[in-house]
Amino acid sequence: MFYYIYVLYSGKDKNFYTGYTKNLKLRFEQHKKGLVYSTKNRKPLKLIYYEACLNQQDATHREKYLKTYLGKMFIKNRTKSYLTG
Repeated sequence: MFYYIYVLYSGKDKNFYTGYTKNLKLRFEQHKKGLVYSTKNRKPLKLIYYEACLNQQDATHREKYLKTYLGKMFIKNRTKSYLTG
């Protein structure tokens, strides 16, 4: 079983949302339908990045890192061509 760390991009406020889950497809559908409190007012949302980890502890550590300044810089650099067109 994998744990997924994912990054969503909000078309409304142009910011990122980072989270983790065991079921990436289901979780993204929940975000898109407005069922997640943190993102329900930030639609439309696009899944722009994800990683897979073998255990929950690694996933939560990676999620925390991606929420830091350096982690956000990593995501911006990693998705630069997507975000600039």
